[in-house]
Amino acid sequence: MTRRLRVVEVGGSQAQVVVEHDLGGQEGERTRASLARLRSAAFELLEDPADTDPVYLALLAAISEVHRPGATAADYARAAHRAVSGPGGAAEQK
Repeated sequence: MTRRLRVVEVGGSQAQVVVEHDLGGQEGERTRASLARLRSAAFELLEDPADTDPVYLALLAAISEVHRPGATAADYARAAHRAVSGPGGAAEQK
């Protein structure tokens, strides 16, 4: 089952979340989740593309391309470097 949650409030040890997508049909329902559980590998962080800075968006795209189990810090660093300094990189477009 795939479920997408949006964190709307963070407390001392729990977060208030809203179910945005659930194959079981519980969209819109509010619930709580342990912060320790949210930090675990059971959850994947998704970011809203609210920032329209081309450099930020290029970095996000580059990191997404190399993200996989086993990706190293060097993989992410190389992708980010290519995104901002390579030919046609975001830094040249700004």
